[in-house]
Amino acid sequence: MGYKAEIRAGQAAQRRQQRDAQKHLRELERRAKDQANLSAIEQAKLEVETHENRLQLLLSVHKEQGPVWDWTAVAASLPPYCPQKTSYHELRAKLQSALLPPDTAEAAAHLIEQAKAQDDKTYQCLIEEYDHEKDDWAKLKSLSRRILSGDPHAYREALVEISPLAEISDLGSTIHFTVHDIHLLECVLKVKSVEVIPAEVKTVTSTGKLSVKPMPKARFHELFQDYICSCMLRVAREAFAILPIDKLLITATADATNLCKSQDQDQPVLSAIMPRTALARLDFEQLDPSDAVESFKHRGDFKATRKTGAFAPITPLKPADAESKASETPPAVDLLLAVRCMREDLRADIAKLTRANSTTNN
Repeated sequence: MGYKAEIRAGQAAQRRQQRDAQKHLRELERRAKDQANLSAIEQAKLEVETHENRLQLLLSVHKEQGPVWDWTAVAASLPPYCPQKTSYHELRAKLQSALLPPDTAEAAAHLIEQAKAQDDKTYQCLIEEYDHEKDDWAKLKSLSRRILSGDPHAYREALVEISPLAEISDLGSTIHFTVHDIHLLECVLKVKSVEVIPAEVKTVTSTGKLSVKPMPKARFHELFQDYICSCMLRVAREAFAILPIDKLLITATADATNLCKSQDQDQPVLSAIMPRTALARLDFEQLDPSDAVESFKHRGDFKATRKTGAFAPITPLKPADAESKASETPPAVDLLLAVRCMREDLRADIAKLTRANSTTNN
């Protein structure tokens, strides 16, 4: 599969994996077009259902993930198959000509020449497509080798070309990546919450009427916090699916209207370090986004946010904070001791089996 074809296939897979919430939302929007034919109660229920579905969509961003890229397999992939020229149309024309009367030989010859031209045209199109696929394959193979060798430029190129985070951008967020080394990727997630989180709460009264009230500030910030955390988890999932990194340092920034103090520009409100191994243990279908992010090393006052209904700017975590205080791999001395213990255990087991075997033979 070619370079761009591989990317298109991944993007197509993502589209096929659209969440039930998205599908349901489209159905609701379709029904909304016909709401003129609905009763007042049905219209109210439809509007509330659409409102709640939009919230569900915002808070379930983390449930999606694009395809996982096996760069070793890509590096070992074979080039696309080179097409061979066939005479399908020519042979078919000759068979048809054999059934024509003898006095139509000139017309038969013309028919065969047209078939030959069609075969040539088909072959030429296949060759052009093959050339494009081969170029794409070569680019993807080169990219995979550069990624496996730890080239930071290749990491950035993969993030741009594969582009798995369009959904988050559609919801009002922008993303910027910085590659520090082959193990650590940093991301700044800029969230436009005012444009995303609804400012109203919609319900249906006991009499079947639509009730629209301003959303309480605390509830707004609770939703905003869950949305931020859901987006952060989604970014982490996509980053680990694309690149062979070990950790992601991600910081979310918010516009001034979401902060407890007036600010002139976007300010960081939440920062976290997510290791690949820890993220892989999460159940993304069941987890609470805020609780999940809070389980990582993070900076951001969750309790204050829930209590006061406002976000306070923070000092983001730095790449140095992602470095483990203790080595993640055992030192050589510890490994040597472990091997010696295993060897002694094996010797004891062998001796025990030997004695048992001798007793049985006697």
